[in-house]
Amino acid sequence: DSAPVTYGEYLRLDAILSAQQPRSGDPNEWLFIIQHQTSELWMKLALIELDGACAAIRADRLPPAFKMLARVSRIMEQLVHAWDVLATMTPSEYSAIRPHLGTSSGFQSWQYRRVEFMLGNKSAAMADAHAANPGIHAELLRALEAPSLYDEAIALLARRGFAIDATGRDRRLPHAFDESVERAWLAVYRQPEAHWGLYELAEELIDLEDAFRQWRFRHVTTVERIIGFKRGTGGT
Repeated sequence: DSAPVTYGEYLRLDAILSAQQPRSGDPNEWLFIIQHQTSELWMKLALIELDGACAAIRADRLPPAFKMLARVSRIMEQLVHAWDVLATMTPSEYSAIRPHLGTSSGFQSWQYRRVEFMLGNKSAAMADAHAANPGIHAELLRALEAPSLYDEAIALLARRGFAIDATGRDRRLPHAFDESVERAWLAVYRQPEAHWGLYELAEELIDLEDAFRQWRFRHVTTVERIIGFKRGTGGT
């Protein structure tokens, strides 16, 4: 199409900037909404990159996988720093908008659940929590049954000649400790020059785990700062 495209048209800014619909009339609700909408956009990109990384590892194309995993780690860092902005909301400011949130909760984020499933933390119960939305439920069931990033990594270890016992495990379950996987990674770390691709993959996975844990921890500390130990909207 040779028709000129403007910045706003390309980014669909009309749709994005009109997607905030505060319910309380309190100006602080804008922060709450934009924070969570932005996080969902970052998670969408993280899922695209994780899908690509899994496909690249499956195809033994490790350099592109490293790039994608590094990008997901940086996305997680963005999500961590986003909590710094939300932490400027005081308990009294949050209390003014909380009644208007109803039963909505971050635990209902299906993209977050899919991120967890793709990283290997599988849970059928968490997928079933979205059964009221058939399309989303089907998407989560596909992620539940598909190989996770963890599964792709240990399958790669097996293809590289390591004796792995966990390759035939039920992929719908969260991964558990496996001695054969531990032995394989120990061998990689004892001779990194002989297994450089696997060694670099391990480091990318560790970076990603660290960034993900920091994101979750920062979420908890921000919530505690704002509501203390009161029950959250999701019931926790």
